[in-house]
Amino acid sequence: MTEPRSVPSTPDSRRKSGEQRTVPFEDGRIVYAEYGSPDGRPVLLFHGTPGSRRVGRLFESHARAQDVRLLVPDRPGYGRSTPRSDRTLADTGTFVEAVLESAGVSRADVVGFSGGGPHALALAATHEHLVGEVDVVSATPPPTLSPSRSQMHRVLGTLATTAPTVLRGLFRIQAWAAARRPPSFVLSGFTTAEEQTAISDEAAELLKQDFLEALSSTHGFVTETALFGQEWGFSLAEIDRPVRLWHGDADETVPVEGARAMADAIPDARLEVDADGGHVTTLLRRCDRLLDRS
Repeated sequence: MTEPRSVPSTPDSRRKSGEQRTVPFEDGRIVYAEYGSPDGRPVLLFHGTPGSRRVGRLFESHARAQDVRLLVPDRPGYGRSTPRSDRTLADTGTFVEAVLESAGVSRADVVGFSGGGPHALALAATHEHLVGEVDVVSATPPPTLSPSRSQMHRVLGTLATTAPTVLRGLFRIQAWAAARRPPSFVLSGFTTAEEQTAISDEAAELLKQDFLEALSSTHGFVTETALFGQEWGFSLAEIDRPVRLWHGDADETVPVEGARAMADAIPDARLEVDADGGHVTTLLRRCDRLLDRS
């Protein structure tokens, strides 16, 4: 497969890494950031749920070393992007097209972390002309492949569909508390105490800032909490792109069984199980390999 290359939307290679860009989209906007090499191979990164464009900083040094131009959008309702409460997973390609056009990119490889995984897979299934190869890490599986959803996830999913205003209020309280607590407060929501000891202080602080930026608007978190408990609107069997799934066998947030089931359902898929890897440490250990196409 021919590697996708990018034509920078601006010829100024001196732009600051992580610089925010705004794209008009429908009656609002999509905001994204770029990291790595300005004229490198384009890779689109879908952040987690919740998450924001700031998570791209985890990949900064790896992107530069591998000549990758990393594009990281705030999905609608996160960070600085306008909410769209009616969006679905299957229409992910509509805002991605706007981002890629702004960046001067016709096609990109795709990486999705956690709740970004379903969006990466949706893009590959519905807008394959935009996609090269796909990597998903600690990805949330469709409800048909995850019958053992935790009670907490079931309760949040019910609130998201029946009382979204209440859930937005709860998430605002969580963000208020997180801003006043150490990073461990944020990490405790999706890592075990043992996993936290393997996360550097720098990465922990970055993940805290990513969380706070994500919840500067709580709409995206509520929307996706509802989406993940519903039918996805596309079949994994429709994906006609190579997919690598990376998952830790110690992930207690999204157990590895869902990844095994997705690997069986996707025609051209390969599963890499990270021994003793947790929800976040699997991502941190694989930043370089996720960008590698050699």
